[in-house]
Amino acid sequence: METIKTVMRIKLDSIDDVKEFVNRATMCKFNIDLTSDRYVIDAKSIMGIFSLDLSKPINLDVDDEYSNSMDLVMFEEWRVND
Repeated sequence: METIKTVMRIKLDSIDDVKEFVNRATMCKFNIDLTSDRYVIDAKSIMGIFSLDLSKPINLDVDDEYSNSMDLVMFEEWRVND
């Protein structure tokens, strides 16, 4: 059974941020989820992301085996420390 791990908290501040985030997420060959409160959304779904409350940081989650993937570096610009 796969273990899901939160690898960072991110904040998407604009429509352009969401579009660019989804473009980068679709380049990853593994599943990426975003979680906010009790909602879990496929990070490759632009409509799913817009259904979240983007006024606060959200969790970027991946399967534990990919939690150290170099691909995750491309999301660093949206990382928040809270």
